[in-house]
Amino acid sequence: MNAEAFRATGRVAGKRLPRMDGIGKVIGKHVYAADFTLPGMLYGRVLRSNKPHARIVKIDTSRAKAMPGVRTVITAADIPAVRYGQAVRDAPVFALDRVLFYGHAIAAVAATTLEIAEQALAAIDVELEDLPAVYDPEEALTNAILVHPDWQDFKALPILVRDGNMTARTRMITGDADAAFANAYRVYEHRFKTALQHPGYTEPRASVADWDANGNVTVWTNTQLPFDTQTTLSEILDLPVSRVRVIVPGIGGGFGGKLRIGVEHYAALLARNTARPVRVLSTSEEELIAATPRQSAVVHLKTAVDRDGKLLGRQGRIIVDCGAFAGSGPAMASVSLQVLAGPYRNGTLALEGIAVYTNKVPAGSFRAPAGPMANFAVESQMDIIAEDLGIDPLELRLRNIVHEGDKGPSGEELKSVSVEECLRKAAAAIGWHDRKPAPGRGKGIACSWWMTTGGSSGVYVKIDPDGTATLVSGAVEIGTAALTGASQVLAEALSLDLDDIKVAGVDTQTSPYDYGAQGSRTAFSVGNACLAAAADLRQQLFELAAKQWNITTDGMELRDKQVIAGNKTIAIAELARLSRLSGGGLIAHGTANSPGPAFDPGRVENHMLPAWNTPSFHAQAADLSVDSETGAVSINRYVVAQDVGFAINPTYIEGQIEGGVSQGIGQALSEEIVYQNGRVMNANLTDYKMPTAMDVPEIECILVQSASAAGPFGAKGVGEPPCIHPPAALANAIAAATGARMHSLPMTAEKIVKELRSARE
Repeated sequence: MNAEAFRATGRVAGKRLPRMDGIGKVIGKHVYAADFTLPGMLYGRVLRSNKPHARIVKIDTSRAKAMPGVRTVITAADIPAVRYGQAVRDAPVFALDRVLFYGHAIAAVAATTLEIAEQALAAIDVELEDLPAVYDPEEALTNAILVHPDWQDFKALPILVRDGNMTARTRMITGDADAAFANAYRVYEHRFKTALQHPGYTEPRASVADWDANGNVTVWTNTQLPFDTQTTLSEILDLPVSRVRVIVPGIGGGFGGKLRIGVEHYAALLARNTARPVRVLSTSEEELIAATPRQSAVVHLKTAVDRDGKLLGRQGRIIVDCGAFAGSGPAMASVSLQVLAGPYRNGTLALEGIAVYTNKVPAGSFRAPAGPMANFAVESQMDIIAEDLGIDPLELRLRNIVHEGDKGPSGEELKSVSVEECLRKAAAAIGWHDRKPAPGRGKGIACSWWMTTGGSSGVYVKIDPDGTATLVSGAVEIGTAALTGASQVLAEALSLDLDDIKVAGVDTQTSPYDYGAQGSRTAFSVGNACLAAAADLRQQLFELAAKQWNITTDGMELRDKQVIAGNKTIAIAELARLSRLSGGGLIAHGTANSPGPAFDPGRVENHMLPAWNTPSFHAQAADLSVDSETGAVSINRYVVAQDVGFAINPTYIEGQIEGGVSQGIGQALSEEIVYQNGRVMNANLTDYKMPTAMDVPEIECILVQSASAAGPFGAKGVGEPPCIHPPAALANAIAAATGARMHSLPMTAEKIVKELRSARE
């Protein structure tokens, strides 16, 4: 049955049903990782550097170890010198001979109370000798100061091009860019800059670790990637993977900030030393100086057009600031190129992405990583071009967007292309015909595209004798309701109600593998695995029914919790009871792994994700007012038109859109981890300005449903795209309202006033 049919007749899929984990969270019974405790548990804390780059002259832990209540103190000298990382293995557990950023871990303690642990940190005597540092990613490419002088010794993916502070370089090239620019009517060249942004999850990173008598470790943690965490811990602890068990309690938000190891290794190492369970919980300050924020970036963009605004060629370079360790930076340098290309017929492309080390906090994969930075540049420049040529910005986009069957930037064939529909619907909803309704008021629009991340998912599904089903998956619920969506897919396929589905917790010892809660993939990939398991279970049910009736399975169907063959019916519950008595029960294993499309390898160099799997298209529009005296921005209306393929649960898709736009508004107008001489100046939630409910308008959601061929019932990934567009849409609206074009994020009131004064002068 296709998506259109389900929208009309679906029993469960496509319906606005309550989320499965909602009641426990509302009444306070849901156990988050930060709530989790064990008897006899100790409290761990991490000592972090107060300098951005310095040689470690001395670490004396003797006073701390002698304190009553302190059970252990560990430094790099107490553990094997292991380096870990995603694309580059460059990160040690503790600073070795040098600290590389303000917040770098130096030591860890475990004590009977949190207060004693804090006192023990203060008792550790650390002597640091300042070293020259590099903070600007552009300067880092030519600076003689190397964050890692021994960078050549690090193990890294063979695809990476590395040199000094450059930890990756990737390119995307199509056509003859020089000829396109030589023949252009106009050429536009601009520089854009974005800032570090914390993911802003409510619950900090938290972990409890405990070792058993056989030398196996169990870690309870709020990771988004339990199997990746298991593998990384096995490397750090020098244990076989099978002896590391990761269990995920509730997660109070992740947004990519909890993808990689955070505090789990500290908890495990402290617990091993003390033979007691140990909990490590980040503070707000640690989150802002030593977590994994969205990378800052510098984008140079050059675009050639003809007289009618048709794009002839685009050249671009994005420099991604990784901080002290590569982390996800090499991947972001790659992914950013697709966003720089945008959902446009660009003519020729010559794009380059570079990931760079600096002496700042290691950055990570915050929601739609690299998306907002690149889109801010592309969509801002599209409005600049439109203004200069005297073309309506919407019209300029409509003249250049891709359509069904066009080639993507890597030569892949684009399918289920809906960007025109999204643009037109967003523009109509915002009242685009009146783009500058009053002095100081203006409207802006932006569009983009994004992937549905691949990777494999496995599920076990068991039908119990009462006719309900249990879903066991390695995917964690991070607050998106994605597992509610996957359960709706399963219920639909088995003709059950959503209330008939139970979802088991994630435990790497018993759960099948899942690539992780990342990249807008969970409902998509786990949903597909559920369809595979359901197909197996349907066959099992039909064969059981055929045996009872002494007929073949031809013409059987599953409907209303029953197997039906002509005028014969038998309940699923009865078949499950019979199967237990004679066949060991009804259980199935389903897997899914959606491969990316074919592409032209000649168009990309050293690219980590050259062609996007099941892309979606979207547009957002803003109507805002700017106070010309103070620079304060008031958002009057905000509209999102997003292609979701098939809306498995419209309520929670709208929730994802509203949350993503809120984060995008924060990045656009206020959020920034501020550095001064290598030190974080706003390491608290008072000075780090996330938007509040008073700052975010009602988000108007238009769900476009252009079904994909690969997703369950035509679904596409939905979680990441909403945060991509706000910086560009708001920048374009500010320009429409004031004439001031903002080239850096965040676009604070102070920056806007300065730009307005400069324009007046």
